[in-house]
Amino acid sequence: MQKDHWVASAAVGSNRTASSRNSSALRPDRRDTRHRVKVYIFSVSGQWDDIGTGNVSISFLERLQALTILVRSEENGSMLLESKICPNREYHKEDSMITWTEDEAIEIAISFQEKLGCDEVWDKITEIRAQKSAAVSESGGGLVDRLEEGPQLVELPPCELSKLDEIYEQVTTSFSTTAKQEALVLAIERDNYVPKLVELFHMCEDLENMEGLHILFNIIRTFFFLNKISLLHQMFADAVIDDVIGCLEYDPNKPQARHREFMTKISQHKEVIPFNNPELLAKIHQTYKVQYIQEVILPTPSLFEENMMSSLNSFLMFNKADIINAIQVGGG
Repeated sequence: MQKDHWVASAAVGSNRTASSRNSSALRPDRRDTRHRVKVYIFSVSGQWDDIGTGNVSISFLERLQALTILVRSEENGSMLLESKICPNREYHKEDSMITWTEDEAIEIAISFQEKLGCDEVWDKITEIRAQKSAAVSESGGGLVDRLEEGPQLVELPPCELSKLDEIYEQVTTSFSTTAKQEALVLAIERDNYVPKLVELFHMCEDLENMEGLHILFNIIRTFFFLNKISLLHQMFADAVIDDVIGCLEYDPNKPQARHREFMTKISQHKEVIPFNNPELLAKIHQTYKVQYIQEVILPTPSLFEENMMSSLNSFLMFNKADIINAIQVGGG
């Protein structure tokens, strides 16, 4: 995606001055760096494009009649980003970065120079969304209410060997609507379903149940296409990531792979620079495994599939940013 297209299609590049009539709106203090950010968009080429560096604020825009995330360029004062804060839009925060997807399916990320500024802006976004959701509820409902109520109705089948076909069917049918996908993800997270599937994976391997292993491969692979960072966090947790990789060894259309053997016996990690931070080391190892999943295990995606797996790219981007920040701040 070219910058010119971004400027034309996502309310970016406007030189209008944002008027503010809301006393709680957040404005950056130009004397510090808390609100200094880089703006990224996820392009059709599958990469995050750097749009520019500027100062972020939250102000009321008369033109949009809404509280809006604004980023003004530190280079020439032009507007890099205008994004209305919506209660039914999914926002994600990772350390010093906030991401969301615009209505035009444009993925946006703002990366903060300081985590304190990120926390401050995140709290404000959360507060504004909560206020808007409450206002819709009090006025008798609407789209937000329907989206919030829908996921409560989803019940996943019991996580048992005899129910694997039923589980897979429910996962695949959720792609018929966005609301069903959202509901499925919430149910998976609510029921702590990934560790339960891992337990079934161990049972299937012990019993040499190839049919069950093939279904588990399809279930886990399909989870990636739900395109939710929150779900990826469950799948890539230290306690289960190796077993998730194990599930992906059993592609029904190929001979069994040996990914775990490669990761534990063949691939060797050598520290060029010694690190004393165990959390940093764990993040580095996790990033290596996730990148292996993306580049080696998962098949090369079509353009459509690539758009559905953008959260995997985002997860890796966040991890690498966290690693760089940790090294710069603490030296490992």
